[in-house]
Order: sequence, then C-alpha cells, then structure tokens
Amino acid sequence: MQPSPFSTASLITTDGVSHYAVERNWAKLPAGQELGPISQLAVRSDGRVVVVQRSTPAVLVFAPDGRLEESWHHERLPSVHGIAFDTADNLFITSFDAHQVLRFNRDREITLELGTFNRPCWAGAFNHPTDMAVAADGEIYVTDGYGNARVHRFSPDGRLIASWGEPGIAPGQFACPHGVWVTADDRVIVLDRDNNRIQVFDRSGGLLDVWTGFTKPMDIWGDASGDLFVSDQTPRIVRLGGDGRVRGAMRAFSVYPHGLWGDGKGNLFVAELLPSGVAKYRAIA
Repeated sequence: MQPSPFSTASLITTDGVSHYAVERNWAKLPAGQELGPISQLAVRSDGRVVVVQRSTPAVLVFAPDGRLEESWHHERLPSVHGIAFDTADNLFITSFDAHQVLRFNRDREITLELGTFNRPCWAGAFNHPTDMAVAADGEIYVTDGYGNARVHRFSPDGRLIASWGEPGIAPGQFACPHGVWVTADDRVIVLDRDNNRIQVFDRSGGLLDVWTGFTKPMDIWGDASGDLFVSDQTPRIVRLGGDGRVRGAMRAFSVYPHGLWGDGKGNLFVAELLPSGVAKYRAIA
C-alpha cells in the first residue's frame, strides 16, 4: 500500500481546487554557490525551469529535479526582471534598467531587440519595463512599468503596433503595471500592482473589466484549463477562473513571492525574492 502524500510531505496546502506539497528551496546550487536576488522564472517545454536573478550570471537553468544544469550571462543584461517563452522556446527577458526586451534563441544569441540599450523613453518603449507575454500568434505585449505606466503591443518581428495607459487611478490608467498574460480568448490581463487591481483589455487596448481585491499583485500565469494564478504581497497565490472570480487561494511561504509559472503536470513554481529561492508547489493527485 502506498503511503498517503499528505502524511509524508512537510508542508501541505490547498488553493481550494488542488492540493500541493510545498518543496522549499527546490532549486539546488553546487556547494559554495548562492542564489542572488531572484526576479522571475518560467518553465520551458522540456520541463526545465529557467530563472533570472539580479546578479551575475543572470540566467540559471534547472533540471526537473531541481539540479542546476547551466548558467550564463550576457552583457546586455545589467539587470533583469521579467521572463517568458514563446511557442518555439525562444526566451524573452526584460533588461529593465537598460530599458529593453531581448529575445534569445537556444544558442543564447539575441534574435530580437525591443527598445534601445540604455536609452529610456518617457511614454514610449521603454522606461524600466517589467514583464512581457507572447500571444499564440507571436505578438508581444510588454508592461512598461517602473518609469512609464504603459502597455506596448508589438508584432512578432518587433514592430510597435499600439500603446495604451498613463499614470493614475482611473480605469485604464496604471500605477506600475507589473505583470501581463495573454489568454487563449485574446484578452490581455495586466497586473496594476500599486493600484491593487487587475485590469483586463482586448488586444487593441480596449478596457473590458477591472478585478479588485488584491494586495500588490506581482505575477500571473494561466493553465490550459483557463484558470489564472496570481501571486500577490498578502503573501499568497490566488486561483481565478477566466471570469476573474476567485476559485481559491493559498499562502505563499515567502514574504515576497515575485514570480510565478506552472507546468503541464499541475505543478507551480514560485520565484521568491525575500528570502531568495525557488519553491515548487507539487500537485498531489
């Protein structure tokens, strides 16, 4: 008889829909190495978890069991914030203090640059961008969040299509747009962090809805069923239905859960900034 997973794991939690065994300090470094301040992570199609940290080297790649497999750096990454993959496993990183979004192939070569290195642009692209999401058709949506209060929409080849937003508290305005996700039904979900809300737009920037009840929402990821997972500074992880209704929530075991991503097996990975680490929320059947 197999033992119950509920009796063997040290930390068990639920968001009201699924149960998880929480593996603190899941990411393992070789002896003598320490993680820098972790900013964000994403799960590649092969199950590798790619982490960006605000120190050198900026990019760390962990195997599915948490072992460090590779690490690398690029001179265009003096600071990092957001990370995402497209359907071809190209890696997008916001180099936020250099005011760029960069796309890397699997050979670590830059294949697309959005923005100009070390040239901030008020209201344009970019002024300390925070995050990006790549739609299924390859369009790129960037939250331009620490200096500007904008969202920019780019074609797959990097042509600016549209921008929207300005500083403020009214619907359609932003106070640090911090995270973004594009749903399968073509909605752009923007975490308006310092207004403690989530704003929902169509892909042309038309406002569709505003979801409240959050404490500085930080990051967002959507699963294949259409559920959305949001980390905020309560600290917690909230599961939303596609209509924005809360389906459940659970504690985040860090005081500052900064990044969030999931895999096809129902597991969640959380980039913890304080203290720095990666936690795996392993789904329990």
